[in-house]
Amino acid sequence: MKEFSKVNVLGTQYTIYKNTTELDKPFISGADGLTDFTTKEIFIATLDDGDPNNMQDMEHYEKRTIRHELIHAILFESGLDHNSKWGRDEEIVDWIAIQFPKLLAVFQSINIETF
Repeated sequence: MKEFSKVNVLGTQYTIYKNTTELDKPFISGADGLTDFTTKEIFIATLDDGDPNNMQDMEHYEKRTIRHELIHAILFESGLDHNSKWGRDEEIVDWIAIQFPKLLAVFQSINIETF
């Protein structure tokens, strides 16, 4: 497990770790990533284990996984994680994580990404 980055999530600092194994954190078992709200840490599993059956672009998949876990942190820090049924829903979290680059590109294309 290696520290990848620190990130401010709505005023709360989270630490992202990559290449997390079950030996590091047993709760990562069977998951590509996990957000621990209690410690403000995000763990990304070792996604490219050399298996030739892995996806072709593991870097792309890893970035998507990090975005997914960051969306969990954002929803938690905004209170939506606890106060809505959809706030922990993996389907909507994944949709946001997958679509975010496309949404950002739309806003950037007409120069409205910041206010």
